[in-house]
Amino acid sequence: MLIRKWPHHLLCLTLSLPLGSVLACGPDFPMRLLDNRGQTLSELPEGNFNFEVSRLGGSIAGLKNIAPATGSQDYSYGEEAGQPSSRDLAEQVGLSVEQQALVKQLRSVADARQVEVDGKALPPELMFYLAGAAAFNAADYALAVEYFHKVLALPADQRPLRSTWAAYSLGRALFAMNSQVDAVPSLLAQSRLAFEQTRQLSIDGFSDPLELGVASLGEEARVVRTAGDWNRAIELYATQNRHGSPVGYSSLKQLVAELAAMPEASLAQLLQGKPVQQLVTASLISRLGWSFGEQPPNELKLIKLLQNSTRGTLENADRLAAVNYQQGDYASAKAFLEHAGDGGLAWWLRAKLALRDGDKVAATAAYAKAAQAFPQNESWGERRTPDFDYESLQPKCRVEGESAILALQRGDYLQAFDQLYRSQDIYWLDAATVAERVLTVDELKHYVDTNVQVPTPFSQQDVEAYAAKKEAEGGDQVAAPLTVAAKLRNLLGRRLLREGRYNEAPVYFDNPRLFGLAKWYGELRHDAESKWWPTKRAFAYFHAADLSRHFGMELLGYEMSPDYATFEGNYSLQSTELKVGPLLAQEEFSRQQASAAQPDLRYHYRYLANDLATRAADNLPHTSQAFAAVLCAATGWNADPEQKQVFYRRYVNEGPYVDWAVHFGERCPSPDFGKADRRYVTQAISPVRNVLRPYKAWLQLGAVVAFTAFALLLINRHKRRKQA
Repeated sequence: MLIRKWPHHLLCLTLSLPLGSVLACGPDFPMRLLDNRGQTLSELPEGNFNFEVSRLGGSIAGLKNIAPATGSQDYSYGEEAGQPSSRDLAEQVGLSVEQQALVKQLRSVADARQVEVDGKALPPELMFYLAGAAAFNAADYALAVEYFHKVLALPADQRPLRSTWAAYSLGRALFAMNSQVDAVPSLLAQSRLAFEQTRQLSIDGFSDPLELGVASLGEEARVVRTAGDWNRAIELYATQNRHGSPVGYSSLKQLVAELAAMPEASLAQLLQGKPVQQLVTASLISRLGWSFGEQPPNELKLIKLLQNSTRGTLENADRLAAVNYQQGDYASAKAFLEHAGDGGLAWWLRAKLALRDGDKVAATAAYAKAAQAFPQNESWGERRTPDFDYESLQPKCRVEGESAILALQRGDYLQAFDQLYRSQDIYWLDAATVAERVLTVDELKHYVDTNVQVPTPFSQQDVEAYAAKKEAEGGDQVAAPLTVAAKLRNLLGRRLLREGRYNEAPVYFDNPRLFGLAKWYGELRHDAESKWWPTKRAFAYFHAADLSRHFGMELLGYEMSPDYATFEGNYSLQSTELKVGPLLAQEEFSRQQASAAQPDLRYHYRYLANDLATRAADNLPHTSQAFAAVLCAATGWNADPEQKQVFYRRYVNEGPYVDWAVHFGERCPSPDFGKADRRYVTQAISPVRNVLRPYKAWLQLGAVVAFTAFALLLINRHKRRKQA
């Protein structure tokens, strides 16, 4: 059992402390919206920097995105020890075996002029490019520029392989020349033109295996950043990021760090530019660089300067409102929202501000507009709560989840459940809580019958593919996970069994095995209450108890508290004490109380198993082997020492001697209910026999006399009939 609500890093730290019992680090747990309803409604989760910067910049028509496998290509001229670089591999493409060998040989020549001499056998584009590369590696950038220009001066049909390479390398060489001497604006301008040419050559179809067209965006951004143009640098890095390059993303993060470290006067000046404003806003709304604890001083500086620089700004107003809301400046947030339009984030913030003003009607309407405005597939990625739970933040689902809290408060329980259920796995724990604790079983059954189709079983191919995937990841789980629809149907089946609706329950379980067990359990519970002969009732009670004890989690367990079938019972979560208040109405409170487990203890079905075993024993002759065997089995399946003693003491006080009692609770034979039937007959006549035992001889003599007299009577009657 995992103790929850400790911060995860503190929980792990306890492993190193000399405690008598050790707490283990368990899995990560998803956030629950209903755990603290007030906090859920009041907080605005941090955004995702990757998502926010993906809104900046733009895509370039015709320029291909970076392929995922090459997202971190090495574009340098060097090689890592023992391994060919991506450049070396790409350099072999399109060449004959002889050309490949010569190119590899020339790569080791340091003198550019010698490369030109030794490479005469190669096509000119290859020879000139290799000579330029040698000059670049020797830091002779002027000579490198000369050779790269020679490549680009060739007719287009004579440079299909190295045009993008030469333009890209030309831009780098010109930039390097600028760093060797006093800043020369013309060199930076020429470098920018070379990188622009690189992109155009890539778009025009010249060979670009190293995706230098996209890489040139980052190189050009470095050039303009050196020239002091932060706004253009941000636009270029953002465009590089939009084309799938992780270099663009990491560069934007680096720019944020540099901006935050600037003196206030310099930063205030840069914040007059829209791209700088947008980048800083993206970092602040995402809480880039911190999650919990004390806010970094540099971030406080960014917030103050951003607020001063954006007064009267109408663009990006929803993001600016979000930053101010997160900082607790609700007046500024409200002011920005007046210009924020009808986007999802703007309506989400309006809903939260309406709740702060106590207007739940306006908040409900704003939530509905926010849910409609957010795209279904918009995702802000994974986030961590202060309790170190995780949330896969999809704004549309989060907005509907928050709206569900208001629906619960006003008594629209089915709407609340539907809004949570639509999130699928994201807020399943909340949906499950409403399904088994707030909805009546008839409300839930009608919803499932109307809206939740029977899931298609996994094919054997699906099962094997999932098992192979988990094995490759080093995981232990090999069974394919259930869909949310299957989880909900199982939840309903278990609830129907708990509430005694045995005939209705089996069809909701997701596999034939559970269907059969549920059907058998229902038949046993019915027989236990309806059979007139006591040993028949005992048989049914005992086997129902056995099913409850050994399959209780699957057949009877609560998805959430107290059993946590959602975690297969391996972990539990700290439950928030229910209290009637502004966000929890009396009716919901009453419904949750009425649907609580009986008893409301973890693994509650084990206590049910004990009760059923007790009833089985109550229906058996105390002198029978079955009575002792039932109590033995119940003793054995109990982990609670106190409950073990209850069953064992009952056997000692009421049961018969059996030769296996020395292993009571450990080696238990199956109850012999057939012999118990006969024991009932002998047990019933035993008191009469005890009374008559002193008169046994007289009773035997009387029986002989009575038999003789009866026989003589029959003989006489037979003789008279003959004579007649």
